[in-house]
Amino acid sequence: MPFRTTRTEALLKFIQILDSSFPSGAFTHSFGLEPHAGLGFVKDCWDLKRFLENIVLYQHSKMEFPTISKAYEYANNSSLSLLLKLDAKFSAMCCYAFAKAYKSIGENCFTHLKYLKPKREITKLYFESVQAKKTPCNEIVLLSVLAYDLGMQKEDFMLIWSKKNLINVTSASLKISKIKPSEVQQMLFLIDEFLKRAIDDAGNNLSNFNPLFDAAVYMHKNIEPKLFMT
Repeated sequence: MPFRTTRTEALLKFIQILDSSFPSGAFTHSFGLEPHAGLGFVKDCWDLKRFLENIVLYQHSKMEFPTISKAYEYANNSSLSLLLKLDAKFSAMCCYAFAKAYKSIGENCFTHLKYLKPKREITKLYFESVQAKKTPCNEIVLLSVLAYDLGMQKEDFMLIWSKKNLINVTSASLKISKIKPSEVQQMLFLIDEFLKRAIDDAGNNLSNFNPLFDAAVYMHKNIEPKLFMT
């Protein structure tokens, strides 16, 4: 089997892009963990595991995975207008803190991704729209279009993007809790099967119902989700 396959080249790009130190210093978003810890809902590693599983169940499965599916569909149909509408819709359906984080991370990534040479015309057009600030440049849409351009299967992209997002959230937990890093590592291994099942069961319609945010963040308004950076 040749080493330089399409899948290998795509993975090489995303190993770099999804590293939390890319593109300019370490960054990770807590996605609402502070209020849950502040209210006593996340006290130990198993509470954190349930929190992460609920992120996959209520956030990724209902918002991000359907967005990835639609981004692939629109890119495959070479429909720039639908991609831009999807980008705007995603921002509109996220709560303010989440929309701000996705836009900030997306713009940060694009600062470096814009120097890549897209293989497909639709990717080039989307990049030009981002450069001209005609679209919000949400991280999830930007990286979905790039993954499509590189020939990565959407399920593979969902898997590595979601797992890296969960790892980033646990990085935030180390800053605001007393959970041991070794416990976090073991817990993250255990979540893999749950994540794969969630991707298999994900639908294609976006929904912004997120009980994680509604039940906790509004109850603890002085502790909001944060973007940790160095």
